[in-house]
Amino acid sequence: MNMIAVPTIQETISKIFMNESEVLGQYEGLENFFEVETQLIYEIHHLEKERAKKTLRILIDMISLRAGKNTIREVRNYYIILSSVMARKLYEMRVPPKKAFAFNAACVEMVDNRMNDSEFLYVADELIEFFVSIISERKQPSFGHQTVNKVVMYINDEVERDLSVEDIAKHFHISTSHLSRIFREHAGITLVEYLNVRRVEESQYYLRHSDKGISDISKQFHFCNQSYFTRIFKKYTSVTPKQFRDSEHIPYFRYTLPNAK
Repeated sequence: MNMIAVPTIQETISKIFMNESEVLGQYEGLENFFEVETQLIYEIHHLEKERAKKTLRILIDMISLRAGKNTIREVRNYYIILSSVMARKLYEMRVPPKKAFAFNAACVEMVDNRMNDSEFLYVADELIEFFVSIISERKQPSFGHQTVNKVVMYINDEVERDLSVEDIAKHFHISTSHLSRIFREHAGITLVEYLNVRRVEESQYYLRHSDKGISDISKQFHFCNQSYFTRIFKKYTSVTPKQFRDSEHIPYFRYTLPNAK
């Protein structure tokens, strides 16, 4: 009895590749896809959020040109690919590997579990918001004191730890009074204020993209209780955590250090 030869995985991929190469030639403009994607990554890296949103829409249009009725599925797949590309960029920017991996996992989970067919464009904007916020954390601050620059980066990397001024001072082998003084002098706000600002910024993503209770998110970011979390959150965002969670139209709060160059 003759055995039917089963194509290998490599042979199957090669056949699909050849077919796609022929089919894609029928669609004008798709040859520019990676050039446009490069532009998107540049815009995210340079924190050009609104431009990046428009560029991602162009890429979505290009994907839909080929995908047709499978557009939602293909766009979903591309969001996951793009998240992996951005995770690699973060790693290249010396983000701790654990955080880069968590970034990718969070994006994939959001796309897999929370994206429905009617909101794929909304998810595109949310991904850009998230990408830009994480990249902005990695921009090396340019204060006139190197210890202050290092403290800002340290807080950005460890924002979910229960950090105190004493802990940070100990990490950098300086006194709490000296640390508090130089941070206020160069950054324009107190170290305690900056810790709260970063916790509020990070908590927004859990409020909008997780099912965690507000009390649990408060504990995750080491606020002493939910009431205090609500008060600090409203101080900087002008809304309560519940109001932010209930309205997807409320923009993310991003803080710019007063003395940042």
